Amino acid sequence: MRSSSNTLLQFLNLAVLGAALPATGDWTTQKYDAIIVGAGTAGIIVADRLSEAGKKTLLLELGGASYSITGGEEKPAWLDGTGLSRVDVPGLYSTIFSNPSDMICDSDIIGGYGACTVGGNSAINAGLYFQPPDSDWDDFHPDGWKSADYYLETAFDAAKEWIVDGAGFKDVGINDEYNNKDNVFGRTEYNYIDGQRGGSTRTYLQSALKRSNFRLQTGARVKYINHVAGKASGVTAIVDGKTVEISAATGGRVVLSAGALASPGLLMHSGIGPMDTLVRMAAANFTPYTVANWVPQPAVGEGLFDNPNTFIQMSSPEDYIKSRSGTYAFASQSSVFWGFIDHEDGTKGGCQGTIASTGHGEFTDNHTITLNVYGTSGMATDGRVVLSNDGKFVPGASEGIYYKDPRDANDIAKFIYNIFQALPASTPDQPAKEGLTPLNMNQNWTVAEIQKYITTPSDYAVGAVNHWSSSCRIGKCVDADATVIGTQNIHVIDASIIAP
Repeated sequence: MRSSSNTLLQFLNLAVLGAALPATGDWTTQKYDAIIVGAGTAGIIVADRLSEAGKKTLLLELGGASYSITGGEEKPAWLDGTGLSRVDVPGLYSTIFSNPSDMICDSDIIGGYGACTVGGNSAINAGLYFQPPDSDWDDFHPDGWKSADYYLETAFDAAKEWIVDGAGFKDVGINDEYNNKDNVFGRTEYNYIDGQRGGSTRTYLQSALKRSNFRLQTGARVKYINHVAGKASGVTAIVDGKTVEISAATGGRVVLSAGALASPGLLMHSGIGPMDTLVRMAAANFTPYTVANWVPQPAVGEGLFDNPNTFIQMSSPEDYIKSRSGTYAFASQSSVFWGFIDHEDGTKGGCQGTIASTGHGEFTDNHTITLNVYGTSGMATDGRVVLSNDGKFVPGASEGIYYKDPRDANDIAKFIYNIFQALPASTPDQPAKEGLTPLNMNQNWTVAEIQKYITTPSDYAVGAVNHWSSSCRIGKCVDADATVIGTQNIHVIDASIIAP
């Protein structure tokens, strides 16, 4: 961002740096210019940049190792002796969902599925990388966060024949034409490095670890921020079973980068949040914060968003066993496409389709692929982060976070209907001889029939995809400097602050 008035950037400014003390010795008794909570993508990058600027920086992570470079050792037997963990191998990413893993957050941390490990969700997801169009910044974010403020053969063949040749989408290099997200189709792009998973753990974290003024501490569960009237003096955490207070230096800051569920939860646990939530925790003596030192902030947790998703199972005439071709002749997601549905008021709802090589649910034979259709930019339905009622006050999603506004469902149904018109006529019982056949939906369904299906909970619809964002939004919960409104030196920098 270019704005010279941004106080967080002034904090980073190399021209005003003082000498930084090395982050060595008994780390719990030292004082830090910056304490970052959460070693996911955002937290790692923030920590690297702050330590690069000479600030004495502490990055706290509840979980432990993930990539082999961090000491991660989860792997199938065939990786023994290779120096790789399953996190390093792109094609193994989906095994995290079917095998026990120490990298997943326990249920007393967040009420949802997410990673508690170095790298955060970037250590367990597919690694897809799409640069957003400028309109995502310009249409949904305040001044200071506009696009101008930043420096910035297979199932693929079958999908291309359908979406490009049939439905009339344009075949593009997705990140070459990142501003064009309307009726475009292309190959997926991944954040991989030399055939292994990439991400901030292999880049920014490695440069930060070379600096004497930086420390990464895993196994640290931050309970709350220590502050008086919104001026933070540090955090209280549990490390090795002991409660410790970690102090910020004079002029220091606390940055929450724990994700769109945990960051608002930590603010609430610290007496910063909606009044009804603060009253409920005080009645249970859950935190040391009482009415005398609360920072009421109703926007904390408000606006939580997850992409509404529908799994559409489709069959292809190709048989991998016979021809070693077709949907299983490559790994995972092969193609992606976007489109917008225009509204009468001049706004628009965005939709994304991603095609993967394997089936889902009841449809898993060697002819089957999965089309995921997501609602993206411009969806009107959101919820909020709420704390559980079991006395543990675990942050999770409120009910009714999908399709509360019927226009969202109508947009997605229209998008599916439009692309279905480019498929050959078929039914699940009478598949097309050429091209793709929907299996859990009918190719000839009306918009109303599709809308009913995608809004009826099943294994294929109305399920969480855990793309959580937008729960502490710029302009409402944090200001343009990412400072929590009502506080002096407490920041949130993660998916919480971005509009969907």
